[in-house]
Amino acid sequence: MEKYMVVNGKKLRCGFTTGTCATAAATAGALMIFTGETVDKVSVRLPRGEILIIDIKTPVFSVHGVRCCVKKDSGDDPDSTDGILIYADVSLDDSGKINIVGGKGVGKVTQKGLDCSVGEPAINSVPRKMITENVQRICSQYGYSGGVNIVISVPEGEEVAKKTFNPQLGIVGGISIIGTTGIVEPMSEKALIDSLKIEMQVIRERGYNTLLAFPGNYAENFIDKTLGIKGENSLKFSNYLGEVLDYALELDYKEILIVGHIGKLVKVAGGMMNTHSNTGDFRMEMLGCYAGLYGAGSNVISQILSSVTTEQAIDILKKEKLDKKVIKKIYERALYYINRRVGDRINIKLIMYSNKHGLLNW
Repeated sequence: MEKYMVVNGKKLRCGFTTGTCATAAATAGALMIFTGETVDKVSVRLPRGEILIIDIKTPVFSVHGVRCCVKKDSGDDPDSTDGILIYADVSLDDSGKINIVGGKGVGKVTQKGLDCSVGEPAINSVPRKMITENVQRICSQYGYSGGVNIVISVPEGEEVAKKTFNPQLGIVGGISIIGTTGIVEPMSEKALIDSLKIEMQVIRERGYNTLLAFPGNYAENFIDKTLGIKGENSLKFSNYLGEVLDYALELDYKEILIVGHIGKLVKVAGGMMNTHSNTGDFRMEMLGCYAGLYGAGSNVISQILSSVTTEQAIDILKKEKLDKKVIKKIYERALYYINRRVGDRINIKLIMYSNKHGLLNW
């Protein structure tokens, strides 16, 4: 089954998750044990009832059981796990249970707040259920009611995990076996937001009720070099400020320090809580509007509206000696909309800066 999505007018191919890979490898292993024959494809039932046909790599019989492998296919959503090999070693015993453990390259959970308990391999609950149900289907098909041992391993997992969120989440030694639908949706906004929620849960479980939140690498660099602030309660939220504020309320955070470039926060000052350019861009209109409010003539406003960057617009405001008034207003309006989102339940602090002009809080 090939599945596609249309994202920003482009037809993009979906892939399948690490959980689907592990399920397919384990299912193929069980099938080989009962048939005594190697398989090159296997059907896997996903949580929503869809059936995927997955290619099996290097199926091997051993004295202990069977080893099968699946190559991760992320579709048109290139991620750090795309192309890695995920193995399942399958053997039988008389326990009457399907036992799933993590082998080499599967991370181990060391902190609370995740789907798996501390000390357990990072094989999330939905993939565990997928593996169990698909392997049980094969067992029932061949009239087997004994136990099955399944070891999931990822030879490249420890190295690949360095490129994922796992180190920040306290998952050590490898990647996570994850996925809630079994399908990787290309450029999925939901997946990004879900990963932010997981990070926020982990920070909360560490005992923090405060959050240092910033949009991206530039802000992180400003925080490090100019403010000198570091901590385990830091969160890079990309464009999803609104979702982060909403979830902070759910998790009962008490204080959030938000640090952002004026190019992001001027959008927030207009009420935008998703600052992606696809959502809208009225940065120059906002700056031009407030410049006019404080006395700028049409020629100055026209220059601001023609600016390519907010840095360029600030240069124009400085030349007209309007920068402090306009920036103060942008700061106040951004803070207003953030506070309106959270009410009085979270104490919000806001720091605004520009790359050229530094700290802009007046």
